[in-house]
Amino acid sequence: MYAVIKTGGKQERVEEGQTLAVELLRASEGDEVSFSPVLVVDGSTVLSRPDELASASVSGRVVGFTKGPKVRGFTYKPKTRARRSWGHRQHYMTVEITGITREG
Repeated sequence: MYAVIKTGGKQERVEEGQTLAVELLRASEGDEVSFSPVLVVDGSTVLSRPDELASASVSGRVVGFTKGPKVRGFTYKPKTRARRSWGHRQHYMTVEITGITREG
C-alpha cells in the first residue's frame, strides 16, 4: 500500500516505514504529524475521489532536522561595478511514515 501526500507545495509518494525530507512544519522532534493524502493505492483498489479520501490519513513521526544543498548565486550589472554574491541553504524536517490508514 502506498499514498501520495501533498506537503510544502509538492507531492510525494510514500510507503510505511519510509523516511523523507519535507519543508518545515510546526512540530518538534518526536512529535506525531498527519498528512492528508491526494491518492491511496492498496493493491488493485485506488482511492482518488475527495469523498473516498475524507476517511484516509497518513501519519508520521518527526525524526530530526536537516539542511539541503548550498545554492550560490551571483548577480551583476555590466559597466557599473555593481555586483553581489548571495547564498541560500534550505532547512528541512525528516519525517518517518508510521502508517497509512483508510476506512472501508
